Amino acid sequence: MTDYRRLRVALLGAGAVGSQVASLLLRHGDELADRAEARLELVGIAVRDVDAPRDVDLPRELFTTDAEALITGADIVIELMGGIEPARSNILLGLGSGADVVTANKALLATHGPEIYEAADRVGASVYYEAAAAGAIPIIRPLRDSLAGDRVVRIMGIVNGTTNYILDRMDSEGADFADVLADAQRLGYAEADPTADVEGHDAAQKAAILASLAFHTAVPLDAVHCEGITGVTAAMIEEARAAGFVIKLLAVCERLSGEDTESISVRVYPALVPRTHPLASVHGANNAVFVEAEAAGSLMFYGAGAGGVQTASAVLGDVVSAARRHIAGGTGVGESTRANLPVVPIGHVWTRYQITLEVADEPGVLATIAGLLSEGGVSVATLVQTVVAGEDGAEGATARLIIGTHRAADSALSAAVERLTASDVVERVVSVLRVEGE
Repeated sequence: MTDYRRLRVALLGAGAVGSQVASLLLRHGDELADRAEARLELVGIAVRDVDAPRDVDLPRELFTTDAEALITGADIVIELMGGIEPARSNILLGLGSGADVVTANKALLATHGPEIYEAADRVGASVYYEAAAAGAIPIIRPLRDSLAGDRVVRIMGIVNGTTNYILDRMDSEGADFADVLADAQRLGYAEADPTADVEGHDAAQKAAILASLAFHTAVPLDAVHCEGITGVTAAMIEEARAAGFVIKLLAVCERLSGEDTESISVRVYPALVPRTHPLASVHGANNAVFVEAEAAGSLMFYGAGAGGVQTASAVLGDVVSAARRHIAGGTGVGESTRANLPVVPIGHVWTRYQITLEVADEPGVLATIAGLLSEGGVSVATLVQTVVAGEDGAEGATARLIIGTHRAADSALSAAVERLTASDVVERVVSVLRVEGE
C-alpha cells in the first residue's frame, strides 16, 4: 500500500446525502487515496442527534455534536447540513481554520456566496460546490474551468427533479397537478412541504449560482425572476401538446447585448419548449442543463438531479479535487465576478407568449383583441379558436382563443395581458406561458 499523506476530513450532516458520502469514503478509501494521492480519513460526523435513525450503518464513534472541534482540526470540511445557519458559520469557521470546503448548499451559496468566496480568498482556500446546482450532473466545473476561455451566451436548464417529475407525469398521463404531487410525496420525490420546489425557489437558487459562474458576475437571489408550476393545469398541458410543445419549469440565464451595453437576465418559470428540443425529452425526476457558448456551440449535460448516492458522487469528486489541491500546494482557485454585468428585470427580455383566453363569441371580438395586443407593439403569430358548448349542448356564447405572439419585449407582452384582462370582451385570461428553446 502506498504511503500517502493523510488528510483529515470532517463531515457536517448525515442525512440522505451525508450518510452516503460517509459510507463511500469508508468503503472506497484505497481507491480514493490513489486518485487524490492522499489518504482521506473521515475523522468525524457532526450531527444534532447521534442516536437518530439513519438509512446507512455507520460507526457510532464517528458521530459527534461538537461541530466546532471537528471543523478546527480538519483539512477538508464537507458541509451537507443544508439551510443557512449554522451552515454559514461552520463554513466560515472551516475556511478561517485553513480548510477547503465542499458543500451542496444551494440556498446558502445563492444568498451568501460572495461572503463565503471572499473568506476563502483571504486565506487562499477553495470552496467546491458541484452538487449545489444539478445534483450528480457535472456543470459547475464545465462552467468554471472548461468554458473559462469561451463566452457563454445562454443557459437553459431543468434543475429541479420534483417539478420535472410532476410536469412529465401530467404530460404523459393527462393527470392533474394535485394528484401527481400527492404521488410524488408518497414516492419521496417531493417534501411534505413542497413549496420550495413547486413555487420555483429551489430552481431560482440554482439559477443564481449558474448565472454567477457563466457570466462572471455576482447574481443576488432577489434579482432572479421566479414563478412556480402550481397554476399549470391538465388543460394547459394538452393545449401545449396540440401546439407541438411540452411545459417545463426552466431556469434561464441569458446574456443580453445592446448597442453599447451588456446585461444579463436570470429567470425561472414554466415555459413552452418545442418537442423537438433536447430538453423536451428529459423525463421523470432527471435534470438537464443546456448551455450555448459562442465558440463551443450548444452543449447539454443530463442526469440525476437528486438522490443520496447520486449527489454523493458529485460531492466526492469535489473532495478529491480539494485533496489534490492540498497535496500540490498553492492558493485556491477564486470565483471570477469581475465582469460585474447588471442583472436586468424580466421586462427587458424578448420572448414569445402563448395566451389562452375565454372571450365573448361575438362579431368584432377578434379585431378588438388584436387591437389590444398591437397597442404595445405585440402582433399575433398564430390563432386557434374553439366555441364552448352551452349547458344544453348547443353552442354557447363563449369562445376559447389560443393566441401565439411574435417576439416582443416581455414588458410589452405583460402590459398587453393586463389590457386583455381589463377588456369587456375577455371573460377570463385562462393562462399565459412564455416560449423558450425555439
